[in-house]
Amino acid sequence: MSEDDDDGQERPTAMPMSPSEGVRQSAEWVLSVSQHVTVDRNAVSKLAHFLASEFSRGGVSAVNWKDHELRPKTSDNFAVDWIFLVNALNFSFWSGPVESQSTAAKFAVEFNGKQYTGSMSCWAAINRAVQEGIPIFDAAYLAGITEDQVRHLFRTSTSGEMPLLEDRRKNLQEAGQVLLEKFGGTFWNCCKLADGNAQQLLHIILENFPSFRDCSVYHGRKVEFYKRAQVVVADIWSCFENSGYGHFSDIDSLTIFADYRIPQVLNFFGATKYSDELQVKLKANEVFKYGDVEEVEIRASTIFVAELLVKEVNVILRGHAGQVATPSPPVNGILLDQYLWGYRQSHDSDMKHIPFHKVRSIYY
Repeated sequence: MSEDDDDGQERPTAMPMSPSEGVRQSAEWVLSVSQHVTVDRNAVSKLAHFLASEFSRGGVSAVNWKDHELRPKTSDNFAVDWIFLVNALNFSFWSGPVESQSTAAKFAVEFNGKQYTGSMSCWAAINRAVQEGIPIFDAAYLAGITEDQVRHLFRTSTSGEMPLLEDRRKNLQEAGQVLLEKFGGTFWNCCKLADGNAQQLLHIILENFPSFRDCSVYHGRKVEFYKRAQVVVADIWSCFENSGYGHFSDIDSLTIFADYRIPQVLNFFGATKYSDELQVKLKANEVFKYGDVEEVEIRASTIFVAELLVKEVNVILRGHAGQVATPSPPVNGILLDQYLWGYRQSHDSDMKHIPFHKVRSIYY
């Protein structure tokens, strides 16, 4: 438009895509060209009806988050900093055989006389540090944390060692440095800046903390996942029970969190189908690299299927709303993730024959 054509009216500008919408669009595109993973729509629909039945009984909500013994019982700045720190470290907790090895040392962290494994080993380690007087939430301490301090922090009660300790040290150091330089030493200030907007808090995390930028390149195109960043927002929402700084007007915009366990559950239910080639690799305990074609397709299919499930489950629940005394609240990606994660834990023996994909990565 020339200056002569300018009528003085302000032109609307295109809104930038939100981080979570980037995740959705990435997943949809990957599935449109996927070579090793396909989606069984009939199985997805069957699973949606099963999930709707489960959700209609209640028991899955943000209120349940604090039920776990290791999680904070308060809704305050301590809880926010705990959530952020735990999710800065929330990756690669699997153990077990890989490739030609038939056995591998498992790791566990002991806290208050109890052994914790998996992601809960990290929660236990953080709580143990607090109990021992280690200033684990002091940004200055984190900014200068040493290898020896990290080894002590994550010491195990078994012969196995928690994986990727140096990467965990780097993430803790990054968290401390950025919080000190930009946010007054606490993630609480990030929540204040987000002002009740989940996507804004995601943007703050991704803009300032590089270790949360969970993106791959698939056939030359950027593919977004942002698993840990989205979990930070989801955990704050759950901890605060959708109130105060944990109230996000757009919380339903978050997707499910593409890790290595939720794909296992979806494959167990038949919602995803793996190629023969991929199944051979999974059964051989092959360790994939972050960004491998198969790895990207597994994660993308998880998000794609979850989006289908959220939509169909809510349609079913709305149809049943007039038939029950207390209609179920809408199901979002967070609640679906909570249910499927819990289902895998309680049905672990049923899924022994379904291998999960193994990756050593700081992103999940």
